[in-house]
Amino acid sequence: MKQIFYSSSVDETERIASEFAKKLQTGKPEFVAMYGDLGVGKTAFTRGLASILAPEARIKSPTYTIVNQHKGKSLPFYHLDVYRIEDDDELYSIGFDDYVQNGICVVEWSENIPYSIPKDAFLVTIERSADGDNNRIITIEEREA
Repeated sequence: MKQIFYSSSVDETERIASEFAKKLQTGKPEFVAMYGDLGVGKTAFTRGLASILAPEARIKSPTYTIVNQHKGKSLPFYHLDVYRIEDDDELYSIGFDDYVQNGICVVEWSENIPYSIPKDAFLVTIERSADGDNNRIITIEEREA
């Protein structure tokens, strides 16, 4: 199933994500693979997810730390930035499998780890729209195992 949303602000991107987050409140581990260029709103989308799934979390980009872990309502909320991950060994050395199996994982720059995305992941692509600097096209696709 694929859904397409249009956003004209950071607040609207966060609102779209918070609505989507309600689908992730299953009590089981979930994986959100995020795609998009630098500055399109991946971290803003993650803030929207966290507003529902980990309301106490202060979301900021984990570019240098690779993983930010937050206490979620029912499961840990992991926000990963794999931009600097270069290979399988490096990915798994950060405990990637543990995150995937035990919490809700939101992974920025998922195009860098195509081999590690679970078959039942949600794929979120954020793109700049041609009709304005702040306008975004957000595509959410649910894959099934």
